[in-house]
Parts: sequence; C-alpha cells; structure tokens
Amino acid sequence: MSALPPLKALQAFDALGRTGSLTLAAADLGVTPGAIGQQLRKLEEAVAAKLVAPDGRGLRLTPLGATYHAQIRQGFAALAEAGAVLREAAADVIVLSCLTTVLGKWIGRRMRDWTELGAQARISLVGSDAEPDLGQGAADLRIYYGGRTHPPHRTELFTDHIVPVCAPALIAGRPLSGPEDILRFPLLHIAWDPRFGANPGWAEWGRLIGTRPPPANLTYGLSGSAIDAALAGQGFVLGQLAFIGPELETGRLVIPFDLRLPLPEPYFLAWNPASLKKTGARAFHRWLLGEGRAQGLLSAPPAREPA
Repeated sequence: MSALPPLKALQAFDALGRTGSLTLAAADLGVTPGAIGQQLRKLEEAVAAKLVAPDGRGLRLTPLGATYHAQIRQGFAALAEAGAVLREAAADVIVLSCLTTVLGKWIGRRMRDWTELGAQARISLVGSDAEPDLGQGAADLRIYYGGRTHPPHRTELFTDHIVPVCAPALIAGRPLSGPEDILRFPLLHIAWDPRFGANPGWAEWGRLIGTRPPPANLTYGLSGSAIDAALAGQGFVLGQLAFIGPELETGRLVIPFDLRLPLPEPYFLAWNPASLKKTGARAFHRWLLGEGRAQGLLSAPPAREPA
C-alpha cells in the first residue's frame, strides 16, 4: 500500500462519497465520469482495497469504502479550514508597495517609528519599480514618483530636494573655498528610468552656482547605489535628502555647501479604499501622510534670515 495515494484520486473518491453519484461527482470536479472512474481505480490500486462497487450504471461506496471516506473527509475538512485560516490571515496584511530605493532608503528606515506606536496592523513592504494594480489587489498602498500614473485615490506625499554630499574622508585635508570646488572631485551621476522623466543632475546644479561641471565620472541606475558609492568615498553625489537623513545625522555623509535643487515632481501615496477596512489600515495611512509631511519640511531649503 502506498504511503500517500494520489491527491486527484482522493479528490475523486471524496466527491463520490459526498455526492453519492458518479455523475454528480464528475460535475463537482468539472471532469467526465470516465475520469472519475479512472482515478478511483488508481486509488484502489494504491490502497490495495475494494472501495467502490457497481451500482446500476454508476458506482457506490463499499462498506470498507464508506469507512475510508469518513476518515479522508476529516482530512479534506482540515485542509479547507487551514485554507480559510490562511486566507483570513492574508486578507488582514497591509501590503505597501514602493519604488526600490524609496523602500530601502526612506520608508523602510522609518518603520521602527510605526512599530513603536504599538500599532496592531500587520505590514508587508514590497519594493518594486513596476506600478501595481491597486484595484486588482496587487497591493493596498503604493508610494510612487511623479504624476504619470493616476490612481483614482492618491495624494501628494512630499517633494524632495537634492544636494551635493560626500564622505568626510573624501575632502579631509582639502578645504573647499566655494561650491565650485566640489567640481574638482569625482562626480557620481544617477541615470533615472526614462519613464520618470529627467532628473536634475550636475549640469543643473552647475547652473545654480553659475558654472559648467565636467562630465560625471561614474553613472548609476539607482539612487541608492550612487549614495552607497558616495559613502564608500568614491565621489560627490547629488543625494536626495529623503534618502540620506541617517547618514547626515551620523556624519557618514556631509554637505559642504547646502545648495538644494527640487525634484521636478513630488512623490505620491495611492491606495485602494477597500484596503482601508483592514485592521489598522486607516491609522497606517494617516501615519504615512504624516511621515510625508515631515519629510517635505526636512527636504525644503532652510529659510534664509533677512538681510
């Protein structure tokens, strides 16, 4: 006797036992009566026992088959219950989708603040540069950049700014007399995905200070990678302030001259209204909006004192 009969054979046998009819069992599983009969023969071979017997043009369970069915019915009931528990658990998890660098360098770093609030919501963070279909349940909330996608339910989160930053060791012993001196060091460039439009780079920052920078020494496809290169002392990067907060606080990155450029477009938060019915979802939604407002204030240029 096989330790574990084929699942399809067990399903066919269970359907016959539940419906009492070969025809109804076939309809229940969406197959032909012949397919049911074939699976039943496989089951009998696997367990080496006579489980069904002819009943006119159909089949019925033998006494041994009825005993066996009572046992496997408990197994299928347990599987159904486990599936229901899993669906219920999954249905209450709030999925937040973000651009990869936004997850790794911004909101992912702030999640400790959320957990310290003692919130009951269960959160799943997904980094993806592809825009999920919130209406189809691909995610519950999405942080994305720019206004090229238009979910029906969205709000502006914050507008970020970029500023030249580097590791302190890069400029140690090499004092900078003005912002143009930054251009004497290796420059790290970030090449955005074209679907996000053009991002301000060294050419734009050079116009801000009235000069023309040389070509960048290294180009990266992700902001996070370029920031990591700057942390490693490879050069200056125009870092988004939302992505370098902890590094600035700890002194791992420094801003020799605080001359900021705004990104062309803001970040947005989109959501599926049905998802806000999940446990803690509305509180999490409000928290995200608050974090966005706080970041907007941090990223904005410092107010100038009147002359």
